Amino acid sequence: MRQLISTSLLSKALLLGALSLGAAMAMAQGPMNGPGEHGGRAGPGMMMGSGHMAHMLDAADASEAQRAQIKQIMSAAQADLKAQRLAARKLHEQGMALFTAPVIDAAAIEAHRQQMLAQHDQMSRRMSQAMTEAAKVLTPEQRAKLAEKMKKMQARRGERGQAPAAKPGQ
Repeated sequence: MRQLISTSLLSKALLLGALSLGAAMAMAQGPMNGPGEHGGRAGPGMMMGSGHMAHMLDAADASEAQRAQIKQIMSAAQADLKAQRLAARKLHEQGMALFTAPVIDAAAIEAHRQQMLAQHDQMSRRMSQAMTEAAKVLTPEQRAKLAEKMKKMQARRGERGQAPAAKPGQ
């Protein structure tokens, strides 16, 4: 009976570790740009892809000066986020080491989880900062055009069977 309980606890611990490791890997990997990958066209790096950014700025009737300013803002953010992704990759490697160690250290794993949360928060803050700076370059009318364009894109995603973005309060 004691061995059965021990085996059951070990199985649960391994499952939890595997799930945590998977989550850690997904967070550390960050957004990608290919179809079906993290980020995709409407993911965290949505405005980073130059083609998508140009398309959205076309929809807003942005001037050449606005385009240049927004491109500069996004390029700076992209450079900052690249460095942060490298740091996230190192955190991922640390997590792998924690979960594959001969002895599982729950306190170290929790500390690692906290580091990963802080890293993700830092990346999120930087992207929000870039989006805020870019939004300030556009007029209220241009931002309204973009909002309408995004609303239509979400509706089309729903028609194609893709999950539309969550509505506020959900």
